[in-house]
Amino acid sequence: MKILILTQYFPPETGAPQNRLSGLAKQLQSKGAKIEVLTGFPNYPAYEIFDGYKGKRYMKEKVDGMQIHRSYIYVSKNKSLISRLLNYFSFVFSSLYFGILRTGKFDLIICESPPLFLGFTAVMLKWWKKTKLVFNVSDLWPESAVKLGLVTNKLLIELSTQLEEWIYKNADFISGQTQGIVADIKKRFPNKPIFWLRNGIDINDMNTSLNGKPWREKVGYIQNQFIVYFGGLLGYAQGLEVILNAANRLKDYPDIKFAIVGEGPEKEKLLLLKKELNLTNVTFFPGVSKAEIIGIIDSTDVSIIPLRKIALFKGAIPSKIFEILYLKKPILLGVDGEAKDLFIKNGKAGIAFEPENDKELADAVCKLFNDRSQIPVMGQNGSEYVQTYFNREKIATDFWQFIQN
Repeated sequence: MKILILTQYFPPETGAPQNRLSGLAKQLQSKGAKIEVLTGFPNYPAYEIFDGYKGKRYMKEKVDGMQIHRSYIYVSKNKSLISRLLNYFSFVFSSLYFGILRTGKFDLIICESPPLFLGFTAVMLKWWKKTKLVFNVSDLWPESAVKLGLVTNKLLIELSTQLEEWIYKNADFISGQTQGIVADIKKRFPNKPIFWLRNGIDINDMNTSLNGKPWREKVGYIQNQFIVYFGGLLGYAQGLEVILNAANRLKDYPDIKFAIVGEGPEKEKLLLLKKELNLTNVTFFPGVSKAEIIGIIDSTDVSIIPLRKIALFKGAIPSKIFEILYLKKPILLGVDGEAKDLFIKNGKAGIAFEPENDKELADAVCKLFNDRSQIPVMGQNGSEYVQTYFNREKIATDFWQFIQN
């Protein structure tokens, strides 16, 4: 089977969709599929085209045995709605143009959403190449953008809703990243074949021989200090003020330290809040590669997984959970709904706190700090749970069978 993966996000960028899609591509390739990828020039999360890719409209490269087609994308550090739309639509039309001219025939197209608008390209390529289409929904648009306040223009919302329904109707299959997404789409399109393409972990990519002590020593942590870690995008949805406010409550605990690793649009605000609260127990570190992140996680004691207290996020499962739990580190989960049920109630892999409730987060940190015997138990529980239910090899096998129909 020859498959084209159409996505705005792909390595060498780092991030949840990039890791998930490249992992899926490798798994499908191992089952005999011939994979090509049509994507943009790497620019995330700094919103600046990477060195080696600048000044190009189109290029082709071979990575891990896959043909990667890269087409033009408008990139700007400006956060306005117009800039975001230019970013999305520049790739929508360039990927359609180069998808027609530079790629061949396929048995199947897998399109990643968001951005929702890329579904237009996917349907056009489906018709042009006379193939089948899987529309993979990792976040419901425009619903999520509206609830987050990122899109308020009524005309744009209405047009996006109509586009969403048009894409679903023209897709041969739909896949959703969470059970909540799957249930929502099934309710609206009961006759459409839909698959829960959950996120997970590539166990073969995990280097469990890493020892995190050198990182502790390198950045100046003392061996017995209790390190509370957050790593990933420093964005609005994460609501990372809760970490700094919890740290403020724990100023009298000199052995509790908070390490925040990553980049993102909220970093300047968070640094300002740290200064305002005069926090000496919080340290920000720049974003690093996936391999380095594994070493950092391995050196910490517990990880925080926060999201804002928004009804939309009750169906969210932050992708960073899987690597953390696989490495036998418990989580402090500030996410209600599906993630809480899976990893705290069923997996018994950590402690839940109410989203944006810094007192509950501080109490959870203290609970593990004062009784560290819980840490290896929760860590083992989490590792076994993700290996059993969120192994990407098993997920890809089930998906492979689904798309054969």
